[in-house]
Amino acid sequence: MKALFIGGTGTISSAISKLVVEKGWELYLLNRGNNVSKVPEGARVLTADINDEHLVSELIKDMKFDVVADFIAFKPSQIQRDIRLFSGKTRQFICISSASAYQKPLSYYKITESTPLSNPYWQYSREKIACEERLMEEYRTNNFPVTIIRPSHTYGDSSLPLAIHGKNGPWQVIDRIIKGKPVIIQGDGTSLWTVTHNSDFAKAFFGIMGNHAAIGEAIHITSDESITWNNIYDCIGEALHIEVKKVHIATDFLVKCQADFEGGLIGDKANSVVFDNSKIKRLVPGFVATVRFDQGVKHSIKYILSHTELQIADEEFDIFCDRIIEAEQKALKYFKNI
Repeated sequence: MKALFIGGTGTISSAISKLVVEKGWELYLLNRGNNVSKVPEGARVLTADINDEHLVSELIKDMKFDVVADFIAFKPSQIQRDIRLFSGKTRQFICISSASAYQKPLSYYKITESTPLSNPYWQYSREKIACEERLMEEYRTNNFPVTIIRPSHTYGDSSLPLAIHGKNGPWQVIDRIIKGKPVIIQGDGTSLWTVTHNSDFAKAFFGIMGNHAAIGEAIHITSDESITWNNIYDCIGEALHIEVKKVHIATDFLVKCQADFEGGLIGDKANSVVFDNSKIKRLVPGFVATVRFDQGVKHSIKYILSHTELQIADEEFDIFCDRIIEAEQKALKYFKNI
């Protein structure tokens, strides 16, 4: 079996790439070659920018695939490009969408694949919805063999599931915990969130590859573990052997102070999410997520602490946290003195 991954070295796709090679597939990764350390032994790299359609077309002109998966398509124009490039060249085209596309706010707490797609708070999610709609139109009109996969919050060795962080990744939050500084959690920290280890995601994804029953379907892949944000941060603290000092700040206030938080918070992580995974378990019998978060996060913390290149300081975010926490403390002091 032969697969082409567009991307293939990110948090989600690197775990899948590794598993696909282990399972004996012939795997090609089409990317710009920036993360060669994450290319599994045995995979072949086609070095190109997917946006250079002419070059990519030349690279694959004599190739056909059982599966093509695009991990880095975010806009309908990119999907239209993929349709042009891969029509007639693959038995299955897998598009990575996002569970953030589901209705916000939810009308029913448990999310199934039939939950409406609507997110007025996040442009990223609305564009993912438009990508899905274009692909399903192509499936219905021209039998384009699409499968849509919707991940939720998936993490791995070099990443952590955080709701509030800066532009440089999780390190500044870890650094604050290590230094005994408080960290911000939206709301009261009791909303539920679902986290999935990338190795678990990879098992389900591999079961979808070449699966004819998945053609024309949209499927989310998550674990069955829904835990509170307070618990998530406590698990991170336990992995560091440090008690986390949590400061709870109203989501609306955070968004008013930092407008670009709106999509990721009100449009996603401030909501409680519980996923019904019946569909993926039907399509991939025997699939079950086995990495509990309190176990997986220990591997992530150990990996980040041992890789200095991931320890990227973010002074701007650090100052933001200090100022928000200081503002809350001043407000509390004011009302206590009335």
